[in-house]
Amino acid sequence: MRSASKTATGSRRGRWGAIALFGGLGIALAIALYCHPSWHLLFNRDEVVCWLETLGPWSVLGFIGAHIVATAVGVPGTVLVLAGGVVFGVFYGTLWSVIGATLGAIAAFALARTLLRDSIMKRWGHSSRLQRLNQRLERSPLAVVLAVRFAPVSPFNVANFLFGLTPISLRTYAIGTFFGIIPGTALYTWTGSSGARMLSGGNPAPFAIAISALVILSILPLILRRKY
Repeated sequence: MRSASKTATGSRRGRWGAIALFGGLGIALAIALYCHPSWHLLFNRDEVVCWLETLGPWSVLGFIGAHIVATAVGVPGTVLVLAGGVVFGVFYGTLWSVIGATLGAIAAFALARTLLRDSIMKRWGHSSRLQRLNQRLERSPLAVVLAVRFAPVSPFNVANFLFGLTPISLRTYAIGTFFGIIPGTALYTWTGSSGARMLSGGNPAPFAIAISALVILSILPLILRRKY
């Protein structure tokens, strides 16, 4: 009995240790980015493309690291995703963006859970919206995360911190985030890749298709919500 108790305690400590590690990493990267004179490049696609091209073989690590930093501190990653399509192509641009955004989302989740949860719950714990979210998460946690992540226009960074205030497990949150953001990320990456080719004199049809698919994916949750 004692052995089982010790195992459970060790498991909890290990899980919280991992969360604290991601949180500390997010803070450190955020400070480093803020102090860097080129932090504003995250808001300019052309600058991101040029920066990645100068990294050479380190471009993938730099790209994923930039995603982690941007997501951890709440900076929208759309520009990064579009640049990823230009530099890495649709497949690898999507893959690296999904990995980076998921790791950044975990860091933001950890920051909210370790540093903000107690103070916010004391003040807003009785909020009807937060209580409804907790109730839905208790019934089907993975489905809720997938639904929130599926819509590319959903407030991704806000959701990261909001989920950190709920009792959802880190594993379920990470799995739901990883798979839920794939469709939207793929379409944004395709938009960046096809847009760059179009501006270089290529066929504009793929860009038009990518934009149309992105619009459809954005409004699909609203249509389904009204229907069901």
